[in-house]
Amino acid sequence: MSLLVPPRVDQEEHLDEHDAPWDDMERSLRDLRRINRYLGGFRIYRRLVRRAGRGVTSILDIGTGTSDLLMTVPHVRMRVGLDFKIQHLHYGRMLDDFTGPDDPVRRISGDAFQLPFRSDSVDLVTSAHFFHHFSPEENVVMMRECLRVAKRAVMINDTRRNYVPLATVKVLSALGLFGSITRFDAPASVERGYTVAEARAIALESGARRVEVMRLMPFRFGILLWK
Repeated sequence: MSLLVPPRVDQEEHLDEHDAPWDDMERSLRDLRRINRYLGGFRIYRRLVRRAGRGVTSILDIGTGTSDLLMTVPHVRMRVGLDFKIQHLHYGRMLDDFTGPDDPVRRISGDAFQLPFRSDSVDLVTSAHFFHHFSPEENVVMMRECLRVAKRAVMINDTRRNYVPLATVKVLSALGLFGSITRFDAPASVERGYTVAEARAIALESGARRVEVMRLMPFRFGILLWK
């Protein structure tokens, strides 16, 4: 393994805690939206949606948080964001100033391991910065459940475990650009992450008809599982 790759350290992140203070949670969710906007998350998500092919009319995004990534693909008619933290879904709706039927994203609280959808019910199932939360074995189970629901493909992207992004988030934290939860969670998420080789080994256990694993910049990887 490269000298630039630290050992994987699996530790719980503060934003996942059920009793995280509301103000700290809000700040962390805003931090994540800024990270997606300025550190490539939006661009990578749109690129992978395009790679899934033309004619995608429905997307289910799991671990969606505030569903900011779904908001970047307005050409997709049906967009559903699923998260087990209903507070995150509620705050996302507040941030985007949508209520009731005017919200272009349907937000659902649910379990990524037991998706409340019929088989072959959406074109594309996606996740971003969610893969690192789980062990290899858990990710295999989750990917198989996503494949059950997807008609076309499952799309995953996350940060590659590497000292460069780890140092970057630590510097940004030291500069006071993140709230208290993100100052802990951002480095923890990098240390919990996977390398491209590790992600490929996990993806090959999913049972997908075809697997694509790609190295993305800056320091991301993408997985496409074809149904």
